[in-house]
Order: sequence, then C-alpha cells, then structure tokens
Amino acid sequence: MSGERGASALLDAGIPEISGERLGEWIVEQRWFSGKSRELGAVSVLDAVVLDRSASTRADELALLIVEVRAPAGTHDLYQLLVGIARDRAVPEEQRICGEDGIAFYDALGDEQQTVALGRLIAQEASIVQGASAVSFHAAETIDLPERPSARRLGAEQSNSSVVLDERFIVKAFRRIEAGINPELEMLRFLGSHGFENVARVEGWYDYAGELLDAGLGIMQRYVPGACDGWQLALRALRAGDGRELIEPITRLGAVTGRMHLTLASDADDPEFAPEEPADESVALLTATIDEQIERLFVQLPDRAELRPIVGRGEELRDRLALLSHTGVGGRLIRAHGDYHLGQALLGAGGWHVIDFEGEPGRPLRERRRKRSPLRDVAGMLRSISYASLAGEVMWDAPPVRDWEQRARDAFLRGYMEEIDPALLPAGTQAIAKLLSVFELEKVLYELRYELENRPNWVVVPVAGIERLLAEEL
Repeated sequence: MSGERGASALLDAGIPEISGERLGEWIVEQRWFSGKSRELGAVSVLDAVVLDRSASTRADELALLIVEVRAPAGTHDLYQLLVGIARDRAVPEEQRICGEDGIAFYDALGDEQQTVALGRLIAQEASIVQGASAVSFHAAETIDLPERPSARRLGAEQSNSSVVLDERFIVKAFRRIEAGINPELEMLRFLGSHGFENVARVEGWYDYAGELLDAGLGIMQRYVPGACDGWQLALRALRAGDGRELIEPITRLGAVTGRMHLTLASDADDPEFAPEEPADESVALLTATIDEQIERLFVQLPDRAELRPIVGRGEELRDRLALLSHTGVGGRLIRAHGDYHLGQALLGAGGWHVIDFEGEPGRPLRERRRKRSPLRDVAGMLRSISYASLAGEVMWDAPPVRDWEQRARDAFLRGYMEEIDPALLPAGTQAIAKLLSVFELEKVLYELRYELENRPNWVVVPVAGIERLLAEEL
C-alpha cells in the first residue's frame, strides 16, 4: 500500500487509499517518467489535495497527488499526478491507473472534462487550502473560456504533459517537481515583460505550497495554431529533397536566437538575469569535466562496427580539448534556454516561437537556473542540425543530403551573429569558434553515452560529430 504517510494524506483529503505498487506500475510506463531504470523501490503518496469535487456532470473528483518514487539505489524524485476519481462507473482502459471496490483512479489529463476543469481553476484564480497544503491558481489577465471548450492532449509528450484548450490555450503540467522557482515560468515571464515576441504569451500558472516543499506545478500559455517544430520540418524537407527551402528559415531561427539572448541579457538590475563575467577558472573546470567524460567513455566503448571510426581516439580527443582550453570563456554568462534544439522551436504564420524553457530535465533545478555562455545554446542547436542531417540514415535508410548540414550550420550562425551583441561572446572569431567547439564536444559526449544506453541505432550521429570535431582545424 502507500505507507502510513500516504494513507494519512489520502484520508485527510477524503480520497480512498491507492495501491503504491499499482501506482508505480503505471508511472514507469509513462514517457515523462525520468528514472533511468524501470525498477522501482517504494512509491508513496506524500500529499493529496482535492481540486474539484464536481469536475464534470459525472461528479468525478479531480485531485492532485504529490508522489515520491524511490529507486533501489536510494535516490528519490517527486512527481505531480493529476488524477480523476470515478465511483461506480467504468473508466476507459487507456486512462485507468488502478482501482478496486467500485472506485477507479485515472489520468485526469487524458480526460476532456477534467482538463477543462483544470483550465477553469486557472481562469478563476482559485485557491484550494487543505490543512497545511495549498494549491494556488493564477491568471496573468482575464481568461475567457466558453461553456464547453474543446480539450485535446498533445501526443508529443516527453518530460511533461500538455493539453490544448479551446484551440487557444495550452496547459502544461510539470511532472517531476522540485522545490523552488520553475525556470519555465520564470524565463517566459521575463522574456514577455522585456519585449521578446517569439514566445507564446503566459496566460496563467499554478503552484503548490506545503510542508513538503513549495514548487511550480504548471503553466497556461497562448497556443500557436498551425505551427510545426523545426525537427519535423527538417525531416520532411530532407526526406522530400535537398532541404534547400529550410536554409532561409534556419537563418531566421539564428536571428531569433540572437535576439532571445540579447533580451535575456538586457536587465542589469535583476540579479537573476543580470549578465556576469565568467570566472578565470571557468574553462579549466569545464574542460576538466569533459576530459573525465572522454576517459570514462572511451575506456569502455563496446565492440561495434558503428564505433570503429572513433575507437582508440580518446587520447586524440583529449589532446584537442587541451588545445581548445587555451582560450578563455570571455563574453558574459547569462540565463539561457538550456536545452536548445530544433524541437524547441515552432514555425507558424507569425514566424518562429521558442518553447520549453525548463532546461535539461535530468539536471537539478538549481543547475537549470545557472547562468552560462550563450554559446552553449548555439552548440545545442548545431548538434540538433547534425541529428537532422543524419536522420534519414537511421529512420528510412537513406544517405545524408550532401552538404546540407554545413549549409544549415552556416545559416544558423549567420543569422545569430547578425543579431547578438559581440560583448556577450569571446573577443574574436577564433575565440568564439574554439569555445563553441568545447560546448559541442560536451554535447556530443552526452549524446554518445545516451545513445549507447538507450538508442543504439542512433550512435552513428554522435560518432559523426566526434569525427567532425577531430577533423576541424585549430
């Protein structure tokens, strides 16, 4: 069962007890579950708050559960679960989490009426206090929802869950939660208030405060209709032809990225966003970390044909890193996107919109809010272009389009450099290129480790990236 604390939390909220074992079985099957291993230790409901006891005409309840998931190694994470509670009625199997004795718990974000109820709580700026716990809903401006708005869940679910309401709003629920300010809301509100127009406007948000922690739970943004993300655009263009039509949009994406970084560096009076000079030892610390990753990865490379171009080249890579490290960081450290790639940019009628400002989901929240060189975002996008250029080889057994990667990289950098303030970057073209190579190396090593562990068919992409870095002139 859920354990004494979980049973007490559910009892205090007037919610029937839920099996921790069954809850865990459901959680590990969800795409947003961040556990590296699908083996779990204890799963416990630490807090439960009923948000709406009449979320629909069926009189199902809508509840928030704060769930602790422990791994066998002893680590643990907290997750937000929005659940519907149905009594004496059948629940579609694809929504069902668990239940017995005529009571069924189901995924509320997979249910149209429950997601509408969540949107209404934001629009109404509701505040639910239950004992020592409070869930507060906030609206940036008046939100006008019709009596029966449509609701549909977005299929491209990764670390969070998103629902489109009334084809005008998108509600994103953060799944893994941590104490502190969520960077998604923080970054979006800053960019919006400082005139950056290439993000979807924040319409509202909701958060939790209790004995466990204070944490952001989710946001509501304006929906960008008819938009397609850069990754899908690239795949379509490269599968249909030589991708030439995408070069100009990628140039504009580079320009949008430059303006985004300019905006994030524009307020010297806000301590959370004011640009900072990098410490003298910044590059040394960064390269030491990368050097350790090279040593660890190349010692245990498996014997596979795809890896042969880089087998035995670990020392060569470390020597190149040492040469690159002779440059200083230079420029300024700023708040940046943190997980920037083609999938994080939507192209619609209004141009590019940048999305998902949470940073890398696997990193602790304090790291995701750290200031870094803006070139780290640039390196992330360049690596994403590399992935797109080789996707055909992996996904539909087609050779890469000749020279497309280089043309797309050049286009993105051209657009970026036309907009960015040079003071935010190292002084001189050579210093910029060297630091960019350091960040690309950091990224490609992460990719190699990830693909070896999770998607062996994609290993060819980071291998090609390492070959490229080794071939570059210094």
